[in-house]
Amino acid sequence: MGRIHVQKKKAKAKANANANENEEKKGTKTKMSGSERSAYFARRESAKILKVVLEGDAKRRALASIKSLIYKPSVRNKKATFAIICQTLKHLPIIKHVLDSSSLLNSKWKRQEELIYIIVYDILFGQAVSLVGDAEKYLVRHKEALHSSLKQLMIQRKVKNVKELVALHQVPDVSLPRYVRVNTLKLDVDSALLQLRENYSVQKDDLLPDLLILPPGTDLHDHPLVKNGSIFMQGKASSMVAPALSPEPGWEVLDACAAPGNKTVHLAALMKRKGRIIACELRKERVKRLKDTIKLSGASNIQALNEDFLNIDPKAPSYSKIQAILLDPSCSGSGTAATRLDHLLPSKAEDQDTDTERLNKLSAFQRKALQHALLFPAAERIVYSTCSIHQIENEDVIQSVLPLAESHGFKLVDPFPEWQCRGLPVFEGSENLVRTDPAKHGEGFFIALFARKDETTTPHSSTRTRNLQKKKTIVPFIRPNLFNMWLYGQLNRHGCMHKCCSGRNRRDTTTD
Repeated sequence: MGRIHVQKKKAKAKANANANENEEKKGTKTKMSGSERSAYFARRESAKILKVVLEGDAKRRALASIKSLIYKPSVRNKKATFAIICQTLKHLPIIKHVLDSSSLLNSKWKRQEELIYIIVYDILFGQAVSLVGDAEKYLVRHKEALHSSLKQLMIQRKVKNVKELVALHQVPDVSLPRYVRVNTLKLDVDSALLQLRENYSVQKDDLLPDLLILPPGTDLHDHPLVKNGSIFMQGKASSMVAPALSPEPGWEVLDACAAPGNKTVHLAALMKRKGRIIACELRKERVKRLKDTIKLSGASNIQALNEDFLNIDPKAPSYSKIQAILLDPSCSGSGTAATRLDHLLPSKAEDQDTDTERLNKLSAFQRKALQHALLFPAAERIVYSTCSIHQIENEDVIQSVLPLAESHGFKLVDPFPEWQCRGLPVFEGSENLVRTDPAKHGEGFFIALFARKDETTTPHSSTRTRNLQKKKTIVPFIRPNLFNMWLYGQLNRHGCMHKCCSGRNRRDTTTD
């Protein structure tokens, strides 16, 4: 009986404590000023996104990029959330060290560690923290211990001030133009240009007629044209992929790995809603994002399909008439790491070296997917693209499938004869491959176009492809280790790693 009495007493005390805590929270909320309330909810909204980012990075299986998560419609204060998450991630190695050495992240607060990271950032590096919310109160009470741990870390790292300490962990910011692609299903390019010029400096791109260029740092996420799907914020390199395939209106097209769908709806615009596009996406959680993009674009000829591209039977009645295939498979993302903010992720900071095992697995899948695409009997054009700078995911994949492609009547075609940066010279015909260079163009993309041998024109030329007419010269294969030495040498000397820095191709293309 005595033990039962003690248990009841403890339960009552716990209930009273919870009641008091709830009353305290209610009282705190009613006493919040406008700025305090805004900061309180911004931290918690940011913590939810940060949790998704860190969990995905730990599993090496992110659901979406940091930017994509921040700029979802459900996020209310996008600017504040973007700033909080970016700054917290930039300082995360320091924040974790400080918390470990001060032993403040106990079992109770471990369940809210992402929120703790954000508040510690504010205490040590950011704004003054208001005494609202239990987590804020807890950490402010231990403010001296946090600053003491930070000072000890500075002594260990032999730096004089916080600025030098932060610099040890930071990656230089990438300043790129803001590219927007006009969705011609809803708005013509000239009308978009006029509307944007009311508030911004805007110019047309010299390669892609539906692409506009704005100054770096231009924030359009809340612009009406973005919200209603009249323009899409899409980089130049990404916007080159659909025009490289250049499907004709009325064709049947397959987008093999479609989510999030920007390239898919670009195909629909190029086809002027005529014909049929099957947008295939393996991961169920990404199909919703794909459908949202399709709905926003106003495209009516796209069928979203939750299916593994490799399981599709090329000879099945639904697919046997497919005339064009866009294959943009999973890749390392090394070419867009800066724009996606991937360089802020803990996995990148912990492992600066290339994950060879992961690249080998990716390239094996990419090769298998491209081989599968070549089996569709009515296909006339196939585009293979990645946002990777690695040869193993690009030229090596293309070279490995060339015999199969030729046996099915395909050959490599140059989709952009006027583009200067070419594939790495590791096999005959690599001059038909297209690359964009992170150092020069801001992103590292790779594009290869296969066409049936009777397809003699490029999407951007009314004459026969000049690269198919000229005599081929065999270029010796460059061993990967020697190539890496050459690559970094060229990058450091010229700022461009490809043939755009060599001989006949060395001309100023500042708008590329």
